[in-house]
Amino acid sequence: MGLSVLLISLLLLLVLGVPVAIALLAASLLTFLLLDIDLVVGVQRLASGINVFSLMAIPFFVFAGDLMYRAGIAERLVRVADAALGRTRGGLGQVNVGASMMFGAVSGSAVASVSALGSALMPMMVAKGYHRDYAVNVTCTAAILGLIIPPSHNMIIYAASAGVGVSIADLFLAGVVPGLLAGAMLAVTAWLVARRRNYPRGEFPGWYAFLRALLAAIPGLVSALIIVVGIVGGVFTPTESAAVAVAYTVLIAVFGYRSLGFGGFALAVRGAVRTTAMVMLIIGSAAVFGWALAVLEGPAQLAELVSQATDSPVLVLLIVLIILLVLGTFMDMAPLIIITTPIFLPLMMSFGMDPVHFGVVLMLALGIGLVTPPVGSVLFVGSAIGKIRIEEAVRSIWPFYLALIAALLLIAYLPAISLTLPGLL
Repeated sequence: MGLSVLLISLLLLLVLGVPVAIALLAASLLTFLLLDIDLVVGVQRLASGINVFSLMAIPFFVFAGDLMYRAGIAERLVRVADAALGRTRGGLGQVNVGASMMFGAVSGSAVASVSALGSALMPMMVAKGYHRDYAVNVTCTAAILGLIIPPSHNMIIYAASAGVGVSIADLFLAGVVPGLLAGAMLAVTAWLVARRRNYPRGEFPGWYAFLRALLAAIPGLVSALIIVVGIVGGVFTPTESAAVAVAYTVLIAVFGYRSLGFGGFALAVRGAVRTTAMVMLIIGSAAVFGWALAVLEGPAQLAELVSQATDSPVLVLLIVLIILLVLGTFMDMAPLIIITTPIFLPLMMSFGMDPVHFGVVLMLALGIGLVTPPVGSVLFVGSAIGKIRIEEAVRSIWPFYLALIAALLLIAYLPAISLTLPGLL
């Protein structure tokens, strides 16, 4: 009875358009009243949910990503990708994917990536004869690569939610090869679509221009190396590495590129504070919801239900992937990570799945939801920047969906893609 009230009330509130954080909290408190649990427990769980040291890295990561966006680092990465990839048929599609992979490595945010690169690349693509729907589709689907290419603050949320001592360093390393694989599959898809639509071929500007663009972009890329190498090498904790990345980004933006003034810095501070407040409220509310779910033995009931349906690990993983893809279509990523991790991680570990491997699969599956209506936040932002309706973008985005789902299945069913690099290092 209690579990039904918890889940049905949450679903109804979301359908009514209540913000996710409020819906999670309201559904949890309603269940507490039904079960005669003191509401003070909800306050305690909310506070303990955000009182996690590793979560302090999130505001620093968000701040660093916003600083990079306002310092024009995205435009420098676009120039590198254009010089390297722009000469192929429909080369700006590959440029878009390549730039998204590089910017994802320094920002870790899909929305930041589509905002920064979309503003720079979409007008350029339209001016050179590319259709708006193609520009939006490539930009939005490539933007989610930053969720698995390290560093990713969503991986920190997953590690905090897992409760089994998942190493953030291992998660970061595990995302490298899957990110490259998904990026390669998107680049091939972009090329095939561009070839079918007969988009123009770019020109190679010469090695001098390429090296000049690369040298200009290297200081921005170094921030990602500081974070990943610092964590993997044991020099920094994730929180310390994120703080160092902020300091480094300010230095290169102010004194190196000289592209960040006080106004831009103030906007980045405000943006980081607003984003952090929203994320932390969602994390705290999801922690209350997760505790109620655990008290009502929701994960155990799900595991029993799945085990009754099948004992095949292949089918169980497929069922979990379908559930994650469906959930990702109407909920944001941060609360879904916190809600689904304690539900599905124990289930998949009981079938022998490594928690680091599951973390990468979870990131990509939920990331696909960010470009899927009705609540695909990345698709909404990309369509707004590209000045087309959501319906126009969705009508032709299916080849890119297929590429991402194919990458998801490969990563999910071939653990070596994710686990080889952490095992070596």
